Amino acid sequence: MTRSLRFFFEAGVDTPLWPQDTRSEYGYPVELCRLPISPATRTELARLSDWYQSSIDWSYPPNPSPWPEGERERFKEQAQAALAALRRELGAEWTVRDESLL
Repeated sequence: MTRSLRFFFEAGVDTPLWPQDTRSEYGYPVELCRLPISPATRTELARLSDWYQSSIDWSYPPNPSPWPEGERERFKEQAQAALAALRRELGAEWTVRDESLL
């Protein structure tokens, strides 16, 4: 059986992983501690989620991002590296779809 996750960052959420089924044993959104991944990958995904929150102007979220030029690209590169590590660690029994709009 292949398990499936969606990968994207969301305002106010501390994980970039979402199961297909809202009744997932891993939580909705996914609780990183429930996944069979290394502590380093867990920490990196949480760090990226925190960092993503700083891309939002919380005084008025529809405003443009307060990130300086280049930060979006740095974030995107690190997010893609974390996604690659996640896929390696989860292995062939998992599909992780990249739905990030970065």
